[in-house]
Amino acid sequence: MDNFTFFNPTKIDFGIDKEQQIGRHLAEHGIKKVLLTYGSDRIKRDGLFATVTHSLAAQGIAFVECGGIVSNPVISKVREGIALARTHQVEAILAVGGGSVLDSSKAIAAGVMHDGDVWDLFIGKATIQAALPIFDVLTLAATGSEMNNGAVVTNEETKEKFAIGSVHTFPKVSIVNPALMQTVSRDYLVYSAADIIAHAIEGYFTATVQPRFHSRMVEAIINTVIETTGILLVDPANYPARAEFAWASTQALNGLIYSGTAGFGYPNHMIEHSLSALFSVPHGAGLSVVMPAWMKWYHGRNPEQFKRFAKQVFGLPTAEEGIAALEKWFDSIGTPTRLSQLGITEAELPAILENLKGNAAWFGLAETYTQSVLAEILKRAL
Repeated sequence: MDNFTFFNPTKIDFGIDKEQQIGRHLAEHGIKKVLLTYGSDRIKRDGLFATVTHSLAAQGIAFVECGGIVSNPVISKVREGIALARTHQVEAILAVGGGSVLDSSKAIAAGVMHDGDVWDLFIGKATIQAALPIFDVLTLAATGSEMNNGAVVTNEETKEKFAIGSVHTFPKVSIVNPALMQTVSRDYLVYSAADIIAHAIEGYFTATVQPRFHSRMVEAIINTVIETTGILLVDPANYPARAEFAWASTQALNGLIYSGTAGFGYPNHMIEHSLSALFSVPHGAGLSVVMPAWMKWYHGRNPEQFKRFAKQVFGLPTAEEGIAALEKWFDSIGTPTRLSQLGITEAELPAILENLKGNAAWFGLAETYTQSVLAEILKRAL
């Protein structure tokens, strides 16, 4: 096990009706005015907006709305949120939604405290020195953003999809009520399952130091996701399965399974970021296409770990059978496994490869993932 420092200051308040406590959590931090960020008006139609704002009012907390955040969040909306936050002099950001809303909120929180343009924080021209406090009520389990400091945003002008992260961008308190996730569509349930698995396998397969304990945690996360996804596809209102799915999602990217590991990268995310930046495909759907193709190319570089994956997750003896089983499972739940299912053809590979030059450099993987290697992986995904 490698040396490490594990730090995660986020308080998770988990369970039924916990969203009713968000006002109290904000008040405990002395907050009197928030920027309330969200995606569609669905939270108003289903009553969640009313529940949250009533909780705020009970504590004398004012709010300013910033709605319309889209899946694959964009920097223009972040800039809009920063302007609103500054104009109304809010003291914190309250995100009500899934990972896109949370990522946008983290970027807004950091951008408000930055003198220059917020995109400078994403491209390394500036570092995050401070951020407004961030709170959230989670409505979709997928990204783990409720318990990490990362935020991924697309610059729609440059077609770059990059991330920020800082000790300042951890949420203070995250409300996770799995019951709020029961109305998630079938498509986004299966995309979320792929997203969680992708978070778990990046280090599992690529780390040069991967303790067995961490491998067992990863396998537990993946097995839980596979089991609970099957239950939820049949019975979306099954709260016990929804709760385990949500907590597995949080554990996949809160830093725990990467503590003590070393020498890992995020090649699947690197490749997918170009797909969603260029074609606005759902992130999880892009990942379920990339993962099997990448695994087929990469498994010979870490054969024992791929054999372990096949045995511990699918009860199969060989790496190739394990990869095929994962791809078959993706097919069975209805998340795509081919670029063609995303409407992406071979003719568009040159544009993807060109975009990937920036991603490979940003992720620090350009030496391994050359244009020829990336072309080979992408062709496996056609």
